[in-house]
Amino acid sequence: MMNASEMIFAGIDVSKDSLELALDDKSRTSYFDNDEKGIAALLAAINAALLANEAGGAGNAQRTVGAVVLEATGGFEHQAAVELCLAKLPVMVVNPRQAHDFAKAMGFLAKTDAIDARVLSHFARTLYQSEKREQLLMRLPDPKQMALHALIARRRQLVEMRVTEDNRWLMSQKIQRKSIDAVRAVLNKEIGNIDEEVKAQLTEHFADKLKLIENCKGIGQVTQACLISALPELGSLSHEQIGKLVGVAPLNCDSGKHRGRRITWGGRAEVRSALYMAVLSAVRYNVLIKAFYQRLLAKGKPKKVVLVACMHKLLTILNAIMKSGKPWDDHFVRKTA
Repeated sequence: MMNASEMIFAGIDVSKDSLELALDDKSRTSYFDNDEKGIAALLAAINAALLANEAGGAGNAQRTVGAVVLEATGGFEHQAAVELCLAKLPVMVVNPRQAHDFAKAMGFLAKTDAIDARVLSHFARTLYQSEKREQLLMRLPDPKQMALHALIARRRQLVEMRVTEDNRWLMSQKIQRKSIDAVRAVLNKEIGNIDEEVKAQLTEHFADKLKLIENCKGIGQVTQACLISALPELGSLSHEQIGKLVGVAPLNCDSGKHRGRRITWGGRAEVRSALYMAVLSAVRYNVLIKAFYQRLLAKGKPKKVVLVACMHKLLTILNAIMKSGKPWDDHFVRKTA
């Protein structure tokens, strides 16, 4: 087995139009367009480095890739990350705040695309040696989950457009409203079409998972689709791991005798948003979540804190349901919470 010094640790700085590749934290970087052709060229560059002889000398030893690290960049990293995964490379998509904190800790104060790529290469080596390496690796959902996720993403875009038009209508003059109403009608029709397609996808491809959670009050069709498509790890992790992955688990903030407030941080924003909307309904109609909500409020907890706690509890129970294969029950075993 190769040791870390014999491996390639790639860092890729991502922007809307470009990909900057560093194969280590000292050498020159390479620039590629952030499109299908550029990503293919980036993969070819990594493969060429794999075939290069160690230290440029003679021999036939083939190198391996220890890790490829990209920052989450508003979705602009997604296509490259997917293609790298499909090429069987160990890909990690990290939170930008983590990468920036690492850069500062390592003394990288200046910022350019090339420097950022080298920092990510250095970060890749560090993460490879971490005990959490396997948890950090990106794993692609199956094609059906990816298709469902694409539908949910498109629905979210359409809803945002509709909200924009609704706000414009409130501030519009009478002569403008005919046009705004026409656009709203088109958006409503398209959202309805997406909802029908989502329902068909859930029924055709995910009936087994759907059956487990369909009786959970508060979990509507959009939340069901989001959980199934954007959280493929649901049911395969512990309740601590799934809570941290989504970003609803309270994290300690202690030092010495100081005991700071527990906070939630990071995670998958789209899943959190779906859980939040589900919880707003669940605290009224779901027997388990409603009782938990009222109990925390009675203790004087702030409402926002209580809602996040309910999100965490709901996610924990859903994770246990998926793991056990037993459908939702309003009297589900309390120890799962």
